Amino acid sequence: MGSIREHGILEPLLVRPLPDNKEDTSPGVSPGVHDVRYELVAGERRYRAAEAPGLKEVPVIIKELTDSEALQLALIKNLQREDLNPVEETEGILQLLAIKENIAVDEVISRLYRMYNEVKGNVNSSNPNVRVNEFDDSVKAIFDSLGRMNWESFVKNKLPLLKLPEDILEALRSGRIEYTKAKAIASVKDEELRQQLLEDAITNSLSLSQIKEKVKALKPTKEKEELRNRFETTIKEANKSKQLWQDPKKRKKLESLLAQLEQLIESESTLEVNKANLEPIFEAAEEESNQETEESGITDDELGALLKVSNLIIRDYRVKGKKPPAGLAKKLQDWEVKGEGWVRKS
Repeated sequence: MGSIREHGILEPLLVRPLPDNKEDTSPGVSPGVHDVRYELVAGERRYRAAEAPGLKEVPVIIKELTDSEALQLALIKNLQREDLNPVEETEGILQLLAIKENIAVDEVISRLYRMYNEVKGNVNSSNPNVRVNEFDDSVKAIFDSLGRMNWESFVKNKLPLLKLPEDILEALRSGRIEYTKAKAIASVKDEELRQQLLEDAITNSLSLSQIKEKVKALKPTKEKEELRNRFETTIKEANKSKQLWQDPKKRKKLESLLAQLEQLIESESTLEVNKANLEPIFEAAEEESNQETEESGITDDELGALLKVSNLIIRDYRVKGKKPPAGLAKKLQDWEVKGEGWVRKS
């Protein structure tokens, strides 16, 4: 601010005279002198910066411009800003092309995708006509003049931004989050989870790698839900199928599948036991059972049930090629299988 107060605005603002100028009849003004009013076309930030220290004059360049020309120049100047975020850049270029071609932004997007698909060989080339060629040439010329990227890179990397969820777009527009982080967060389809992650990323300044880890952790939840829905749908369809129950071969196959499912459920139940807390349970159980009092809280039957679970856990460890906890294996030495349960050895 001190530099502006001392040296003023060094780069001129761009203005255009408004068409409704009228003669200035103020006292002391010579007849025929018009009260010329100007519209600021480019340099709004410099103008605001000059207002703050109270500067009365700023250098300007005056140009006679139509509304369309003024808007195009304003957009071009804005696109040359160094702090332009990706959403502003994308929307600005689309607006510039729309004004230049006098068509809607949606039509610009459609034509850009048509150009891109033709170049990549995804669709057959359109029948050549003057209007199509003029648009293609105009697009290439504008991107060349901007010097930011080529039009193919714009279609591939920037246009998909507009398909991001609105909450992500708004965060990008306001500069609250970077482009790469926004794309990662947008991959979370659940709106509530996505908004929570977005706020977490902004509030705690999460790195891109941290965001990706959180996204990865969220995705299995959806996959599990989809699998659960698929399972429930299959069960319903199986119940409706008469042939499944009447055909001996299919019934035998179903029995085999059910046996596998039961084995999975049994294995899953062992994994749900908190292995870290299992050892203290056995110690407390054995201590109480050895007291031989009527107030004992855990019976041999209950302890045997716990040991059955521990045996399943040990088996699970061994199947996976891992060494089971020593404490659990030791407990089993004093017990044996009898019938469908475990009992203390005589």
